[in-house]
Amino acid sequence: MTLGAGGSPARAVPSFARQTSLPCAQCHTEFPALTPFGREFKLNGYTLSSNQSHLPPLAVMAQGAPGFTHTSKGQKDADFPSRFDSNDNVSVNQVSLFYAGRLFGPYGETLFGDSIGKIVDKVGVFVQGTWDGVEDQWAWDNMEVRASQKTTLAGKDVVVGTYVNNNPTLQDLWNTTPAWGFPFSTSGLAPAPAAAPLIAGGLSQEVMGFGGYAMYDDLLYLEAGGYGSLSADTQSDLGIDPSGQPEIDGMAPTWRVALQKSWGAHYAELGTYGMYAPTYPGHDGSMGHDRITDTAADLEYQWLADVHALTLLVNWIYENQDLNASRALGLARNKSNYLWTASITGSYLYDRTYGLDLQYFDSDGDADPLLYSSRTGRPDSSGWIFQINYLPFNKGGGPWFWPYSKVKLSLQYTLYQRFDGSSHNVDGTGRDAMDNDTLYLEAWIAF
Repeated sequence: MTLGAGGSPARAVPSFARQTSLPCAQCHTEFPALTPFGREFKLNGYTLSSNQSHLPPLAVMAQGAPGFTHTSKGQKDADFPSRFDSNDNVSVNQVSLFYAGRLFGPYGETLFGDSIGKIVDKVGVFVQGTWDGVEDQWAWDNMEVRASQKTTLAGKDVVVGTYVNNNPTLQDLWNTTPAWGFPFSTSGLAPAPAAAPLIAGGLSQEVMGFGGYAMYDDLLYLEAGGYGSLSADTQSDLGIDPSGQPEIDGMAPTWRVALQKSWGAHYAELGTYGMYAPTYPGHDGSMGHDRITDTAADLEYQWLADVHALTLLVNWIYENQDLNASRALGLARNKSNYLWTASITGSYLYDRTYGLDLQYFDSDGDADPLLYSSRTGRPDSSGWIFQINYLPFNKGGGPWFWPYSKVKLSLQYTLYQRFDGSSHNVDGTGRDAMDNDTLYLEAWIAF
């Protein structure tokens, strides 16, 4: 249903830079945020290559290596391992291994000959396995396979492609949608609101989906796809806990429409996307299924100059919840609910090295004390995220022995005005919204 967004955002990986022999800043502003060139690279299936690197498309990333988490009030009843204190914790957030780039790396033509090699080199992959440093366990993470082809239609250039992945919106080209959205990294020890739309991480790594897309005249983007749930046994084998999660009944169709335009140093995108999901709550189909419909709108603007990079991201998701099955099973009080979330994010990067991010986020919806496990039974949360970044290798590349490595040092502060329906704890029980305010210091390393 709508509880708890899972999974981590898709990542920028140095194996792409080695494959193209281009600096990371060619595809990214503050990684993993994409530039127009980075979006073009992904649109064409991760396959652009200079044929200079003979290394396999492998990369390693460590997030929060180390990381430090402080909340305004300690979390005595927090649901994290007992080896951590209620506050002021040092941890490794996660370590990931990637296979990302051309399907057979630089070896396609060597393995299959020129003709077949040129065909398989049109297939790109992004596969991530992650060790969770908080839960101390391995699991599969974001996974995608893409293939594309350039052609013409009515005298205009067209890119058509297809994808298979395990996280709705992972295929998206813009940093407005959930899989790619800001914040790009958060602490695994920080409190987080209980409610989120299903498309915003509620199915990540629990499903497998496929779809097709087309970009017409570098202007109009169209996409359609669908997702089905992996079996509980398969999820367990891949390190995902399936207990309590929704199971899609059949397929959940998805859609995406976007318009984009570049002029001079400016770029803009305006779009809509969504998903319809018939789901069995908690894998229990005895009472039929719920029906979750997510409809979203998004906008992205970028201004990229010599030493300045300014990005504006806007995202709004409205979710309609038909909860007949959940209500019959005692998991929801209401027969139907609505939930919406919105965010607006501004990012500035100076000289490709010094960055500042600011986000306002807000969510609201019907109260349902059975559906939302909070003191108030409401999904309402709002607040601000402030982040400053230092990217020492982003401009000139990494050290001589590994020039495509990347480092981002960040200070992030999350300030809550509302948290799960609570703003001020009048009766003296529970937690105020501001008790969940979080300071997070992080070193993010990729090589």
